[in-house]
Amino acid sequence: MGQALQFIVMNVDDGFRQELRKVVRACGSIKIVAEVQEAALLRQAVTQFSADVLIVNLDPDPDAVLPIAAEVAAATPELAVFAASTASDSQLILKAMRSGMKEFLPRPFEVGAMSEAIARVSSTRTETSHRGTLITVSSPSGGSGATVLATNLAVELAQIATGRVTVVDLDYRYGQVATLLDVEPSYTLADLCNTPEQLEQQVIDRALVKHATGVHVLARPALFEQADTMTGASCVGLLSTLLQFNEYVVTDGPNRFDIGASSVLAFSDFNILVLQPVVPAIRSAARVIESMRDDGTNLENLRLICNRAGPDHGYVSLKDLEETLGTKVFAKIPSDWGPISSAINLGEPLLTQSPKSKARLAIAELAERLHAPPDQTDDNGETKKGLIGRIFATT
Repeated sequence: MGQALQFIVMNVDDGFRQELRKVVRACGSIKIVAEVQEAALLRQAVTQFSADVLIVNLDPDPDAVLPIAAEVAAATPELAVFAASTASDSQLILKAMRSGMKEFLPRPFEVGAMSEAIARVSSTRTETSHRGTLITVSSPSGGSGATVLATNLAVELAQIATGRVTVVDLDYRYGQVATLLDVEPSYTLADLCNTPEQLEQQVIDRALVKHATGVHVLARPALFEQADTMTGASCVGLLSTLLQFNEYVVTDGPNRFDIGASSVLAFSDFNILVLQPVVPAIRSAARVIESMRDDGTNLENLRLICNRAGPDHGYVSLKDLEETLGTKVFAKIPSDWGPISSAINLGEPLLTQSPKSKARLAIAELAERLHAPPDQTDDNGETKKGLIGRIFATT
């Protein structure tokens, strides 16, 4: 069906949110860029976020919501407006269609009906730009090395991508991406997220800092008070805009698995979960994965990364880890603290500080796999292993 359609959602019902997420996961052709809980905020959301479809939950008061949705539909004819409701009487449907709604979707949602509605919008949409790939890097516990991985992964992707690569620090309070690359930004994530209008490329270009390796950096907010103003909806909207001008956007975080994080994870193409093979981290990872499953996040996008892996896992083998989490380990980063600590303290990526280190080679291979995922089996049906996988193979 081509590139995923971008949705803005107006809804005041948690049950609706769960239903929609399940349909999104089943269709695989929807990305939610913004969620608003008040009809009065629809005009601002449509102005601020680039989207193809606005889906409006008419419940519990269609008479109050429908006039505002009709105004938005009339003001933005390029935006397809879908109405949804548990009430499906003919008078409400007729009123919604006369108000400018392109589709009326009865609840509970049916995947087939949503797919058909998406197909109708897609058939009339003109592709204006290519959407890049969003990769989130998060961890269920502190000290796992997620920031080091996110920063260095973005650096490695910048070496092989043909377009721009940006790393975004979503650790609003204590993020260290700018420190790891020794850059001093003039503008931060907060400056862009708090912009009420749709961002233009020139504004984004001024906010990003370009590192010598070619990767661009969007740093965390400078002040704690600014961190308090950050929301999941504003971050998804910003990430959506960044993806219009980047081949890859890599985020360090989200590092709190709340409703805001859920919005970012659901929007992402690859959700990398980093953990060490130790019991507390595995237990936390299990909770995160279960929460993602309950929230309707597509677990097919999950990529489990075992950091500081080596021949000595203590009492936890990778096989035990995979069985506990019900998820295969996508890649292993070997324990390589010497080069990593030197790179951190010098504010340099592994690519320039220790290009032949085991950790750097593993991250470079991970970047290659995400950039052009290879066929995972050989002619005999056995799972293929990359260079690092062959050198550091463990059971």
